[in-house]
Amino acid sequence: MHMRIKLRELMEENWEAVHAYASLEQACRYQPWGPNTEAESKQFVEEVLQDAEEEPRKRYVYAIIFEEKMIGSAELRINSTQNQEGEIGYIIHPDFWNKGFATEAAKAVLSIGFRGFGLHRIYATCDPNNLASATVLEKIGMQKEGFIREHIRMKSSWRDSFLYSMLEQEHPQEW
Repeated sequence: MHMRIKLRELMEENWEAVHAYASLEQACRYQPWGPNTEAESKQFVEEVLQDAEEEPRKRYVYAIIFEEKMIGSAELRINSTQNQEGEIGYIIHPDFWNKGFATEAAKAVLSIGFRGFGLHRIYATCDPNNLASATVLEKIGMQKEGFIREHIRMKSSWRDSFLYSMLEQEHPQEW
């Protein structure tokens, strides 16, 4: 499969590219954070770099690069080495929405999790109102497992989530 994007680990100098989307209300509408100040975007990148130094490492955050420009980020979190379980997430700058970039990035981090880390199960959650994200998860072949009630604390309330997953034997070999 030909990918238009590249993934590479997030670097300190990427904070401005992160801030370009993390400061936008529409980009973080379904998240418990944001819109970010410059300080919050810098702090996020610092936390990512600190997490990358942990042993054993559990968090991998990748810059999504399109035509030499960072347009978003994708994350793989290894939640249990014993159970070989991970979680993925992604965010794209709104200027690049509806162009298939989130789908490509989600496929890429799934492949990293299954092929690179030998995970057995990878899951993702999304706000039930975030139809675009639910569509991405369904497009890449994740199975909708259910509905988690009041699972994420938002700024002023609790958020429910849809839960999706894929098992290693369901991961397409051609990716």
